[in-house]
Amino acid sequence: MKQNNESLLRRLQKPVGPVDVVIDTDTYNEIDDQFALAFLIKSKEKLNLKGIYAAPFFNQNSSGPADGMEKSYNEIFNVLKLMDRNDLRPRVLRGSVKYLPSENEAVDSEAARDLAELAMAYSPEKPLYVIAIGAITNVASAILMKPEITDRIVIVWLGGHALHWPDTKEFNMMQDVAAARIIFGSGAALVQLPCMGVVSAFAASGPELEHWLKGKNKLCDYLVDYTAESAIKDGGLPNWTRAIWDVTAVAWLLDGDFMLDRLEHSPIPQYDHHYSFDPGRHFYRYVYHINRDKLFGELFRKLAE
Repeated sequence: MKQNNESLLRRLQKPVGPVDVVIDTDTYNEIDDQFALAFLIKSKEKLNLKGIYAAPFFNQNSSGPADGMEKSYNEIFNVLKLMDRNDLRPRVLRGSVKYLPSENEAVDSEAARDLAELAMAYSPEKPLYVIAIGAITNVASAILMKPEITDRIVIVWLGGHALHWPDTKEFNMMQDVAAARIIFGSGAALVQLPCMGVVSAFAASGPELEHWLKGKNKLCDYLVDYTAESAIKDGGLPNWTRAIWDVTAVAWLLDGDFMLDRLEHSPIPQYDHHYSFDPGRHFYRYVYHINRDKLFGELFRKLAE
């Protein structure tokens, strides 16, 4: 057990040098996924992209999780086209059409099967990094399909709220609590970027986006216009700001003083939407502060290239 704990703690350190990654994204859910996907693709000096998985979601932008996944699948191709990166199209795979029926039943999908198979080629010394910015169904399913991958992957998930927040009613976690419980309880190396109380501070205003991104390229124009449209549609005031929080999951893997984190004992997401705590649980890495200006500077620079 001591050896396993030591291996886990090594994997929870920020990697040095380039690493292989996949991204699991509900891209059509809201605009920050497009920012995150583009930021990842533009960070090829550190991140070697091996797969892009469409995640399910269900809100006003979809008729159900299957429709949300399919719309996300198509939106991924839209982002690739705007970036003139159609060479990445073969790496895009459909994910789950529903959430986990229980903590013991995987949902079969191209994405879950690909992750389960791909991760087996890695090791505790050289893991595959899984950036997840939606409901964690695909990743949990891959673990259920092939539990051996838990010591071959590092999951960087934007999901849940801060540990001090009074509830866990956060979109990514709330959609599939069973999947979240698997991720937090599997023993896999996990980095959590909580939404309310931490990453919610990573927001940009309309004038800021106009200044740094408008007119730079097709992708930037799309992001600026879509962000403004979404902000107003969602009830934003004329002086709106919009959280672009999914970007932070990509940034954790990059070189730069973009955030602060610490080791914590893995919490237990409960079905009544709160955390419970057990000091005997394994460690995970918890991000508690984002250097907002520094990270936006890096994001704007890369997107405008």
